[in-house]
Amino acid sequence: MTETESGNRRIARNTVVLYVRTIFTLLVSLYTSRITLDVLGVSDFGIYSVVGGLVSMFSVMSSSLCNSISRFLTFGLGKGDEKKLHSIFTTSVNIQILMALFVFIVGALVGGWFLNNKMSIPEGRLFAANWVLFLSLCSFSIGLISVPYNSCIIAHEKMDAFAYISILECVLKLGIVYLLYIFPFDKLILCSALFVLLSIVIRFIYGFYCKIHFKECKYEFNIDKSLLKEMGSFAGWNFFGNTSYLLNTEGVNMLMNVFFGVVVNAARGVAVQVQNAILQFVNNFTTAINPQITILYAEGNYERLFSLICKGAKYSYFLLLLFTVPVFVESDKILELWLGEVPEYSSIFLKLILIGSYMTIIGNTSFTAIMATGNIKSYQIWITIVGCLVFPLTWVFYKLGYEVTITYYIYICVYFILDFIRLYYLKVLIGFPPFLFVKDVFLRIALVSIPAFLVPYIFISFFEPSLLRLFLTTFVSITVNVFSIYFFGLEHSERVFVNDKLKKVYNHVF
Repeated sequence: MTETESGNRRIARNTVVLYVRTIFTLLVSLYTSRITLDVLGVSDFGIYSVVGGLVSMFSVMSSSLCNSISRFLTFGLGKGDEKKLHSIFTTSVNIQILMALFVFIVGALVGGWFLNNKMSIPEGRLFAANWVLFLSLCSFSIGLISVPYNSCIIAHEKMDAFAYISILECVLKLGIVYLLYIFPFDKLILCSALFVLLSIVIRFIYGFYCKIHFKECKYEFNIDKSLLKEMGSFAGWNFFGNTSYLLNTEGVNMLMNVFFGVVVNAARGVAVQVQNAILQFVNNFTTAINPQITILYAEGNYERLFSLICKGAKYSYFLLLLFTVPVFVESDKILELWLGEVPEYSSIFLKLILIGSYMTIIGNTSFTAIMATGNIKSYQIWITIVGCLVFPLTWVFYKLGYEVTITYYIYICVYFILDFIRLYYLKVLIGFPPFLFVKDVFLRIALVSIPAFLVPYIFISFFEPSLLRLFLTTFVSITVNVFSIYFFGLEHSERVFVNDKLKKVYNHVF
């Protein structure tokens, strides 16, 4: 078996394992989201979403280091240096412990001030909102300490362990939903407290698994100063890109709260949960493929690297399209069946968020390849300058009296521009030819997207909204997508590969 075939097989196996995990977690997530909304009510659910988003704002100080840890661990595996790997791991854990303490203190002070002085919280719920802030910071800090362990599992491509632990986490979430019903405490505070306990349990499970299976995961109180400087430089520039993304998501969520109140936050929370559930399917593929991109760069195998960047971006988009077109076309009916009582703006938010997801998913493999080089200073400066435009432009348009949805149109335009900035830096850093991406990715996804959306919209124009129409639309959408992807999205060699696989399956069955 060639190295390319071995890499493809690993990607395929890991993707399948992660899909099994996602199907289970998706079903649980959709169920628990509905029950949580039902138990908390629209107002408390909006508080939970916006305060949780406030805590996520502080991840800008930590997610840059998280990306740095993941990159250095995977790069170290590609080089095969076990001593270096151990040093990276121990340094990473100690950095994350210090970062968790820092984020908790700063989050409590700054977040507490903003919550109590600037946010729009319904009368009588400020006390509960403060508890949600405190407990969310606890969960967030525990999650930070788990990052090096999670990164090790992904870097070693042990996706089966990742899947099993995620399934266990979902089962425990079902238990939390049950406890929300039977305990006579403030539901909003209880929900946050139970998720802290869940974070602690999952943290120890990840740590136990890594300690047994990976040699480098032996904790020591030690920080390699030279490595700290190298990782710090990488993380420092990555900080800017994370700043823009969080301002454009959670920062905008704060603006929505200030200008429109918690009901709008509840609608955004519903739309984001659906988006996250769908993106899990696509992220399974990118999670499986990202270590390969970093390892190929470390090995200097640029021919396969270029191919993987294009194929990863294209297939990620096709997977997202396959899952989202039925949701996009039948969003009203799906939200009604799922939630019963649907917060205002949920449907239009969901549609616009999905369009924004198309813009971001295209650039994921390009981002991974750029991060693999470690030379990210200039890239992060320009990504931040352009990416940060979403937040101030949203604020200006809200001040001028525009509708709440204007922020999503701004986001879509800005992130489309960012895809081309990434292509420029791929050319500068690793010699990637941008026209290859335009030809193999942009052109093919355009050819697939036109019939993928046009046919289902024509189809629903002949029927009144109903459960039957939802099932028929889903069937038509998936059928049209599959044929469009096969005939317009795949190259000749890829169609030959698919045909061979289908013949083998047919011969095996019949």
